Amino acid sequence: MPHLPLSALEVAVVQRDFPPSASLRNCEAAAREFDRLGYHRLWFAEHHHSPAIGVFPPPIMTAHIAAATSHLRVGSGGVLAPNHAPLTVAEQFTTLAALHEGRIDLGIGRGPGTFHEGTARALRRGADPATDEEYRRDVAAILDHLRECSLGQLPEPWLLASSEAGAAVAALLGLPIAVAHHIRPQNTVRVLGRYREEFRPSAWREDPYALLCVETVCADTEERAAELKRPMDIIKSRLLAGQAEEPFVSPAAAADHRFTAEESEQLAAFGAHQAYGTPESVASRLTQLADATAADELMLVTPVYDVADRVRSFELVAKALAAGS
Repeated sequence: MPHLPLSALEVAVVQRDFPPSASLRNCEAAAREFDRLGYHRLWFAEHHHSPAIGVFPPPIMTAHIAAATSHLRVGSGGVLAPNHAPLTVAEQFTTLAALHEGRIDLGIGRGPGTFHEGTARALRRGADPATDEEYRRDVAAILDHLRECSLGQLPEPWLLASSEAGAAVAALLGLPIAVAHHIRPQNTVRVLGRYREEFRPSAWREDPYALLCVETVCADTEERAAELKRPMDIIKSRLLAGQAEEPFVSPAAAADHRFTAEESEQLAAFGAHQAYGTPESVASRLTQLADATAADELMLVTPVYDVADRVRSFELVAKALAAGS
């Protein structure tokens, strides 16, 4: 694998044994380490009404973390267009771009950012979910407003996608694409194929550019990596069963949890597309994914309980990939 930019996606992991506000402080501590380790960009995902993933609006986190770091590109992964007025999104991110020149990204996505129906409707002020056409118009409007609101420096716009419909929007508007392989890995090949086939050069990009986001948990041993990802596996199994999310339990507490045969099969099927284990095995897996998808950039998301373990995972991956490049 040629040397690819390596980036990070952060979610505010809520620990059962700590107040939710601790997740925000942990994100800042991690960001400083990502900056030190030489990661290219750090994005924050929009979430609402989740006991497991704290609420941290991407514009606010982007502003705070950009001020707390020196080199990272910082931004949204993403702002969910159906939840916001296009003009508001443009004003927020053009202001951030003016304050932190050359360091602000605006990743735009479609999902509601919540599994709670009442919250989703509240975000939409009671409106039904956006149609494909409404979403395309919202994204196009955000791009138009970016130019109108420019304060001399523009954020870099991205389109987040996990489906062919999202790929088509990114291609039509000539945007770089961030593929949510960590959510729907079964769609990745089709998403990238359609994006590259239909891409139209634009004022934003002359050529297609694809970032691949992979769930990654790395530790010094395979056993420790398995322990670290087990709390997230519990949350995934609850979601697959249609049950409510809960805060992350510690790896020690998660060790006592027993998965059903069906849950274990589902988790194994998902995990086969991600990257877990020692630095050597994770580097090998990420290299395989990059080669298979011809990705231009890799982004890692590491939803583990303790911030020190999360940072350690990112450190081990960066060193392993650098050693092999």
